[in-house]
Amino acid sequence: MEEALRNDKLTRRWRLVGLILAIAVYAYLVVPSLIVIPISFGGPGGDLSFPPKTLSLQLYHELFTTATWMAPVLQSLKIAAIVCVLVTVVSVPAAYALVRFEFPGKQLATGLMMSPVLVPVIVLALGMYLYFSRLGSTGTTLALVLGHAVYVIPFVVVTIGAGIRQLDPAIEFAATMMGASRFTLFFRVVLPQLVPSIVAGALFAFLISFDEVVIAWFLSSAQTTTLPVRMYSSIHWGVSPVIAAVSTLLTVMSFLVCLVSVLLQPRTAREGAPDVPTANSPQLNPT
Repeated sequence: MEEALRNDKLTRRWRLVGLILAIAVYAYLVVPSLIVIPISFGGPGGDLSFPPKTLSLQLYHELFTTATWMAPVLQSLKIAAIVCVLVTVVSVPAAYALVRFEFPGKQLATGLMMSPVLVPVIVLALGMYLYFSRLGSTGTTLALVLGHAVYVIPFVVVTIGAGIRQLDPAIEFAATMMGASRFTLFFRVVLPQLVPSIVAGALFAFLISFDEVVIAWFLSSAQTTTLPVRMYSSIHWGVSPVIAAVSTLLTVMSFLVCLVSVLLQPRTAREGAPDVPTANSPQLNPT
């Protein structure tokens, strides 16, 4: 009994040490990003100082009223919105096919779809640049949309695929036994249950496309410059204090997207639901 109590106390101490170390690591990673927030409320003095010498909204006013900043913002919003819709439309049936069906070449198809995550983004961007240069479309909005879509698809497929695994295949099997066609099954049974995962995947697609800089750097031009490229150029050629306001808005947007995605997940998914059997599981096989 005493040995068990000592082991329990030792376990609690190690858990406390682990918690403290985790908090320290997270603070080390997050605090530099949070410091940018008070800096963004400083004046346009030409430098980034912490704490700010004065408090004002001048940097935000300059961001939203200067064409050199608003044009990239609007370009990034346009590209991210198109990519969000395009990738969601492609990823939903792709994720459903990869999760629910077995077909020849499934592993190859999965590997090809996930390859943009495995290949270094700089290599992917260079390949896209050479490809679109051959087509004569480098520097166009179309090239940026397609380049971002290729890069974003794996993230959305994984997100929606996780949602599909949480669905009960028995419901789909029952609908099939009642005479529902594959089309009706997908649009009347599967999609309504997948709405939270689809919305979460779409939000991630929008955020990743909006924040992407490497591919945009290779494929954009002076007329199609995105906000991340404009930020990188601003840092490279001379730091503008407006970049603090832009960074703050991006941080807030990222936080909101992550918060909405977490809230959209079912309670069982957040708490860790047990594995759901597939359509080929013995309990769903009528034979």
